[in-house]
Amino acid sequence: MGGKQLSPFEIKLNKLVSRYLTGVSFVEKMMFVHHLQIMTKAGLSIITSLKILSEETENKKLKLIIAEIKAEVEKGQQLSVALAKYPKVFPPVYVSMIAAGEIAGKLEEALTEVSAQMKKSHELMSKVKGAMIYPSVILSAMVGIAFFVVLYIFPKILVMFEETNATLPLPTRALMFITKFMQNNWYWVLIILALIIYAYFQAMKAAPFKKAVHSLRLKLPIAGNIVKKINLANFTLTLCSLLKSTIPIIEAVKISSDVLGNVIYKEKLKEASESLKKGISLSEVLARHPEVFPPMVTEMIMVGEQTGNTEKMLNELSEYYNSEVSETMTNFTSIIEPVIILALGLGVAGIAVAVIMPMYSLAQSI
Repeated sequence: MGGKQLSPFEIKLNKLVSRYLTGVSFVEKMMFVHHLQIMTKAGLSIITSLKILSEETENKKLKLIIAEIKAEVEKGQQLSVALAKYPKVFPPVYVSMIAAGEIAGKLEEALTEVSAQMKKSHELMSKVKGAMIYPSVILSAMVGIAFFVVLYIFPKILVMFEETNATLPLPTRALMFITKFMQNNWYWVLIILALIIYAYFQAMKAAPFKKAVHSLRLKLPIAGNIVKKINLANFTLTLCSLLKSTIPIIEAVKISSDVLGNVIYKEKLKEASESLKKGISLSEVLARHPEVFPPMVTEMIMVGEQTGNTEKMLNELSEYYNSEVSETMTNFTSIIEPVIILALGLGVAGIAVAVIMPMYSLAQSI
């Protein structure tokens, strides 16, 4: 006996929920392109491949989108045109590569290139996210322990100092003030922290504030160097893939700017795209911004331009910066540990001074 038949309203409701309340992860997008590439390589038509993928995909939103793309392709639309209708799921950089492949009659090769780039991008970001787990856990634990100690431990220790009429040292008075304030106003502290976080994310929607924050990130002692390497790795990888797909360099540089996360890099590359229209070489344009494009990048691109091997030079730069990010992230724990130990040491030393100094003074007065 079959299951319950859904009413037209329930079907429509399911579609709305699937479309607007369900997300599509990068891994799911990557697997979709990879499977599509394998099927076309095996000789299956695009329509047949899309039909199989729409039936096998578990993500409801992606399943619905693939079915709609299949319907568009059946009507005679190019695959790239159908994909372009879903920019939040299929970024323009990948759509442009597929479109270039269709024009050249090399769709299978284009899908292979897109699949390879998505895999490299995923590996890069996975290393970054993986390296950030350790400091995030430590920081969360430190904040949690700090709240517990201030709210439950210090009040019991500091109560004996309140009963004395002796003049307490400044560190002790400061610690007592913080403890009392947190006991009486801890909920306000949480509310204010939540408001600060909310205000920060709202302010990040404003271009001047976002630009200032992204500029500051590039200047940070340790993190700034990592941010630069990640953006350079993504830039060289994307531009290399786009040029391999026979996309003109002016358009390729502009598309590459949209892939990068840092606003400063986005702006410099959009400026570069406009300068390229005037006949200026890419290496010359990027050399104007040594603070974000190191000499090694501009020199290797210049060599590629002079020898006609720009794609090869970009590929070497991409591999170099990928390995640099990988090595940095692998050693990130050992880099951040001294900072964490120093912070903990200063905190413990401050608390020890605040608690021990008055006890020592009281012992001397007895």
